Amino acid sequence: MKNLVKGELFRRIPKVDELLKHPSFLLLQKRYSRRHLIAAIREELDDLRERISDIPSTNVLMEWFQPESISREVEVALKQKRAYHFRRVINATGVVIHTNLGRSLLSSEAIEQIVRVAGSYTNLEYDVLKGKRGIRYSHVQALLRDITGAEDALVVNNNAGAVLIALNSLASGREVLVSRGEMIEIGGSFRIPDVMSWSGAILKEVGTTNKTHLFDYERAIGENTGMLLKVHTSNFRLIGFVDQVPGEEIARLAHQFGLPAMEDLGSGNLIDFKTMNLPPEPTVQNALKQGMDVVTFSGDKLLGGPQAGIILGKRVAISAIQKNPLNRALRIDKLTLAGLEATLKLYEDPAEALSRIPTLQMIAQPPDALKRKAVALKRRLARAAIPGFQFRVVTATSRVGGGALPEADIPTFCVAVTSEKMSETVLEERLRMATPPVIARLEERKVLLDVRTLLDQDAKDLVRIFSEIAHEK
Repeated sequence: MKNLVKGELFRRIPKVDELLKHPSFLLLQKRYSRRHLIAAIREELDDLRERISDIPSTNVLMEWFQPESISREVEVALKQKRAYHFRRVINATGVVIHTNLGRSLLSSEAIEQIVRVAGSYTNLEYDVLKGKRGIRYSHVQALLRDITGAEDALVVNNNAGAVLIALNSLASGREVLVSRGEMIEIGGSFRIPDVMSWSGAILKEVGTTNKTHLFDYERAIGENTGMLLKVHTSNFRLIGFVDQVPGEEIARLAHQFGLPAMEDLGSGNLIDFKTMNLPPEPTVQNALKQGMDVVTFSGDKLLGGPQAGIILGKRVAISAIQKNPLNRALRIDKLTLAGLEATLKLYEDPAEALSRIPTLQMIAQPPDALKRKAVALKRRLARAAIPGFQFRVVTATSRVGGGALPEADIPTFCVAVTSEKMSETVLEERLRMATPPVIARLEERKVLLDVRTLLDQDAKDLVRIFSEIAHEK
């Protein structure tokens, strides 16, 4: 475009009424409401004004002012607004329990059960046998007792809620002893001191950051002590000159003084990861065997179920928690209960859980299976003859995520992608802006697609997405 003054360029911007009469916009009026169409046109024209203001006149393109060009942009905007904001993404990061990407995937059994109860009336709080009002927790209480050996169980909306209501029920207004080395903060600014403050309990730190001994707890016990609390550090480890008191000793000491002992496991785990050649992660069953009165953990991390906060322990403690008015504010809904019950049923046979729960499947995938998966994806991408891209299989490491096994680098295989047309940062952005978005990782000037977290249906989409990026103008 010749060097026109900005005022002349602004005058070339078509009016809304003129655009609505153009054939390309008449077609859009058949598919979208007039109100939404006019709003989208005005937004596009405002964007056009900003572009003109921000760049030299000589860089302004004549096509920007054409109704056909404006209608294409308006249609893209309308499609985006009509689409769901909460949507599927492709997880190519290799992080199995990715907090930002929705954590654990549900098993097919859990999904089917959720769909069944979502579209019908249910016995959520109705005892069919007795013909009267029932308790919603009854759908999972027996399962949790049988699987873990706990005397009783309760489920709330998440683990932060589980910790909050347990502290409020059993130690409000009294001191709770916690090792200074277990004063954690995890994702979302969840801090043990803050949760304890909101619960009404009084924090009392014992020991030092790197070393806490049993005598530190014993010396700190006083008339106002209400509980001894052990917190699994989840997403970090202290190494070197360190020592923390085992849960068994904490529980024994608490009971000597007539106090309850509680352990917050965070992720929670019902499977021994040593069988997968991974570092040990404390199991729920072992925490209960050590004598803890209350054990709390998440349902949507290592357990592989929906978001929930599971509270297990001695019957008298669980009863007190269940009677707390906070329980109604933190209770779970029927869809969560459906997904959790189906997930727990798989744990009745540990082998079935390992083979059917996606989180456990992904963690346990052997290297040779991952290599075959990576080679198959690379060949599929190569056969598509996508111009400008190179694909090759490389070794790398994955992470479990979700605050679990923070030191465990799990061997994996990735498809490394490089491009002749764009840098790795531009390619990562293009993948992220695709439909569905592809969330990959950058390492050593390459985009890596970690096959550990790729699903079977993702391969077809990846071929299409790379082809679309290659042919973008």
